[in-house]
Amino acid sequence: MGTNELSVLLWKERELLELLQFKLEEQHLLLVAGKSRWIDLATREIESVLEKVHTAGLVRALEASGVAADWGLADDSSLAEIIGSAPDGPWKEIFAAHLGALRSTSTEIASLRDANEQYLRAAFRSTQETLATLGEDSSLYGPKGSSPAQHVGAHIIDTNL
Repeated sequence: MGTNELSVLLWKERELLELLQFKLEEQHLLLVAGKSRWIDLATREIESVLEKVHTAGLVRALEASGVAADWGLADDSSLAEIIGSAPDGPWKEIFAAHLGALRSTSTEIASLRDANEQYLRAAFRSTQETLATLGEDSSLYGPKGSSPAQHVGAHIIDTNL
């Protein structure tokens, strides 16, 4: 293995990160549109891609370790350290481009993740507040995992908000 293989693995990791970004964007659009029916499916897809990203990162780290050793660096050298010690030739530029793209995509992913988390928290608070106005404390559960039966009476919910 070597520099070519590391470059191929970096391409694959970049593609997976772009897929993760797409899935987070999908989830974001669902949240903004209020399509809560599909949030669970979107979340499962995100988790699946995250597992693939994790695996790709491990494989890439192993290959980077070999390249680092070939170039006289410690096995646990980062990609930035490998770039800094790259011999004369195209690899410094190629690996720097990969690192820049990985950082850029990671920044965008973090931003989407944070925005989605805010939407999910707001939806959760809204649901809790709505349930609280119905007279039952939705945060209480019995020993069997069910809500305690509190029958306060019939409730009318205005669906024309």
